[in-house]
Amino acid sequence: MKRCLIVLIFLVFILTACGSVDLDAPAPVFDTGVDPESWATIPAGEFVHGQFDEPALIDYDYEMMVTDVTNAQYAAFLNAAIEDGTASITDHQVQGYYAGDKFNGGRHEVEIPAGDYIYIPINDPALRLLFEDGTFSAKTDWVNHPMTMVSWFGAKAYCEYYGWHLPTELEWEKAARGTDNRPFPWGETIARNNANAIASRDPFEDMSSFGSRTTPVGFYNGNVYDGYQTLDSSSPYGLYDMAGNVWQWTNDVYEFQHYRYMRGGSSIVYENQLRIWQRNNAAPTFYSPAVGFRCAR
Repeated sequence: MKRCLIVLIFLVFILTACGSVDLDAPAPVFDTGVDPESWATIPAGEFVHGQFDEPALIDYDYEMMVTDVTNAQYAAFLNAAIEDGTASITDHQVQGYYAGDKFNGGRHEVEIPAGDYIYIPINDPALRLLFEDGTFSAKTDWVNHPMTMVSWFGAKAYCEYYGWHLPTELEWEKAARGTDNRPFPWGETIARNNANAIASRDPFEDMSSFGSRTTPVGFYNGNVYDGYQTLDSSSPYGLYDMAGNVWQWTNDVYEFQHYRYMRGGSSIVYENQLRIWQRNNAAPTFYSPAVGFRCAR
């Protein structure tokens, strides 16, 4: 009987400790000093990609955003796109037109015809945007955090609205890795204060729920925040958050697949899942508090 009581108490403790993270709870506000409007140049050339260092070549120079797109930036896009008719609001979501994919009839392929598709849900409590009097704005504590709860369609639409594009997987990986075979954007090894992942113990983490909220873009730049010392974790080209914080949508549409791929890991994965070659995938309508994006041009 005593043993059963001890087990019961332990299970109650575990169930309580593993409750969901309150994504809408107040958060500390920090200015990282990293400008979300800045871009980094990635030069043309050879590099290796993937877990097995396969050779690759990108034969053009390109630029990529130094940080993920922020809530404030995405709110500005939505207001402009809705005003000029590029996007619309219906059924508690923002949506816009997509020209569709070529359908190859693959065994598990889902047809994606031309039509309007979701960008973001409006009423989801995990969304860090407000919609008041017909205008979007970022919630006060989350202005410089990465935009999340955005579908692949919504990420692609943002980039293309300004004449840019979502990075391809190869563009993303070269920007994250450079030209050597490092497993992490900053080098060979990882410490808990290199990136926002499970057990990073940064000021945004809720250890009682075994989870972590997003950090402001560029947070892991060597600065100290409320006593928390970060390491400078930029990539060889100066991009931040290429590992951890949020998964990042990429542009590729592969034959016989309707899934889209994400790179970079997030705040809710373990350190070993932050290696540069890690991938994730989901349907293009998928959105999550752990998924964001950045653009290339």
